[in-house]
Amino acid sequence: MDLIDKVPYVVGSKSPTAVAINCAAKTGEWIKSRLGAVKELSTKFSSQDLVTDVDKGAETMIRNLILTHFPDHTILGEEGVQPGSAASIEALQNALDAEYLWIVDPIDGTTNFVQGFPYFCVSIALAYKGELIVGVIYDPMRDELFVAEKGKGAYIHGVKSEVSVEQKVSDSVLAIGFNPDRDYALPLNMKAINALADQTRSLRAMGSAAMHLAYVAAGRLSGYYEVGLNSWDIAAGVLLVQESGGKVTDTLGNDFHLGVRNLIATNGKIHDELVQKIQDAGATGL
Repeated sequence: MDLIDKVPYVVGSKSPTAVAINCAAKTGEWIKSRLGAVKELSTKFSSQDLVTDVDKGAETMIRNLILTHFPDHTILGEEGVQPGSAASIEALQNALDAEYLWIVDPIDGTTNFVQGFPYFCVSIALAYKGELIVGVIYDPMRDELFVAEKGKGAYIHGVKSEVSVEQKVSDSVLAIGFNPDRDYALPLNMKAINALADQTRSLRAMGSAAMHLAYVAAGRLSGYYEVGLNSWDIAAGVLLVQESGGKVTDTLGNDFHLGVRNLIATNGKIHDELVQKIQDAGATGL
């Protein structure tokens, strides 16, 4: 069955959603075939921030597929941006004037991919005049496809995605990140981890911001927090959470926009409490 057939509403074969699904599926299967066969491994921002020949090849594949259908659209991809937060911020600012902006992470969870730890994904989002309208995340190891369209809900292989029902942080399983920015972001994330460790049911850190957000959307996690993220890490996942009934803000509780780098995403029910706990811990980064 084609992955498009697993989406419950009609998707035209040349619609942006269909193109995003096909890009994610084809690229994801190719990435899976290269597991354990990395030929080139190097670092970017830090020794913990890895990039491989597979990341670069996957982004090229996605770019070519998108531009075949939408040659006038703009693409912002991780591998086309210089390392470091300043370069990431500048690249996004330079792209925000585009009417249609694709935001792509060819492999979110590269370190996991390199280690053979089966927790990585392809993340593809589309924004129209700065507003997210399509989000697709594909986990090739589990063959799980997460799809969201603005105003049409979110789905996992045709099943409507809904956030969890927990009402309190103390009853919640939350995801956190160990950011590769060891000087700025990681110390702030560690503050939050220390503050939340004994105030939640449990914490999880699985090494992929996109997958964390997809799991919040699916109700597998009740929330996710991290400082120091990039737009390609989170764009698709943010729309998934929103269209599944959840809430996404910056770490002060302000509305999400594409420039947000310090993020809290939840089922909505624990959102205000989690924002307050992050603020109390001095871990907002803002």
